[in-house]
Amino acid sequence: MSTLKTTVLLAALTGLLMAVGSFFGGAKGMTIMFVVSILMNFVSYWYSDKIVLNMYGAREVTPQQAPDLIRMVSNLAQRAKIPMPKVYIIDTDVPNAFATGRNPEHAAVAATTGIMRALTYEELEGVMAHELSHVKNRDTLISTVVASIAGVITMIANIAQWSAIFGMGRSSDDEGNGISGIIEFVFLVVLAPLAATLIQLGISRSREYLADETGGSISGNPLALASALQKIEYYAKHQVMPEATPATSHMFIVNPLTGAGSWMMSLFSTHPQTEQRVARLKEQAKRVR
Repeated sequence: MSTLKTTVLLAALTGLLMAVGSFFGGAKGMTIMFVVSILMNFVSYWYSDKIVLNMYGAREVTPQQAPDLIRMVSNLAQRAKIPMPKVYIIDTDVPNAFATGRNPEHAAVAATTGIMRALTYEELEGVMAHELSHVKNRDTLISTVVASIAGVITMIANIAQWSAIFGMGRSSDDEGNGISGIIEFVFLVVLAPLAATLIQLGISRSREYLADETGGSISGNPLALASALQKIEYYAKHQVMPEATPATSHMFIVNPLTGAGSWMMSLFSTHPQTEQRVARLKEQAKRVR
């Protein structure tokens, strides 16, 4: 299912880029954007994880540099019966974490310096178990590809907006101008960013519940994960991660932009409400007693 979703998303990216090429350059523009889409699909599949890690300035750490974290992730990976992922640290005070990679054999987990200071050992273990659950459940490929596609869609919308300001696009004599041109422009400027948000909503909420449950099982302590979620949520509401972007917010265990938006942002949140996640983890803890 993950492979099918990824294929559909990459095909949608190809269609969107070709539509943009047609809008700005007709048949020639569409051909150029088709070639660009092939390149984008290749990069999205093979290198999107590295792009996201570089975006946040994540640095890979060794057992000598972060012995406790490496040992923790190694033990959890053994319990989850997956290969040991690469471990990265992001230098920011805001507590958060995410996982990425196209499959369990090429996975990585990243934690901020803030989360390692804010959480207890058991809470951090619960968070790492949650992230390894995304690897085990093969969520990371679709999540990282969506981040790349959402970024491209946002870039396209920005280009469309600037082109309108400077009068770019088809001339008044071009066939398809008028009503159809207006429709295309509205799609690029308004519907494309909305589509990016809806794509994120479609993949994020249910997979977070599943990762919470699987993470609670792997760590053996659902209550510690519940406590960690509450702490991370508190920090997210009071301090926004400077590097965070809407295109990648769905990758984190808690939305890093929680404190940046209005009621509209909470409406289109890529994560379930933390209270609901905590309630489910408490129910899970009762069942395993």
